[in-house]
Amino acid sequence: MLGEILRELRKDRGMTQADLAEKLSLSPLTISAYECGRSSPDDDVKIKIAQIFNVSLDYLPGLIREPLPYERSRTTVVCPADFTDEEIESVRKYVAFLRFSKDTK
Repeated sequence: MLGEILRELRKDRGMTQADLAEKLSLSPLTISAYECGRSSPDDDVKIKIAQIFNVSLDYLPGLIREPLPYERSRTTVVCPADFTDEEIESVRKYVAFLRFSKDTK
């Protein structure tokens, strides 16, 4: 599962295996082995992968379906991937309404 997700993340960002290998200070053959499931990255490499692609560590092995950002705070709001632009705008307006309501109390 991690290999498939890694390949998808890499390709979505237009990176080659060599590009990713360079960022991780690994060989392209190692990246290929990860993507084919022949080997798995150690925890330090997983953290670097999550940082490079800004996804949570639980997304990489497929524990969750929606990729949460690696760097997030308790105030980060994550909309489902299938939300339309209009639905995301509605969420923004609702947050602004809640902020206004809090400020006027």
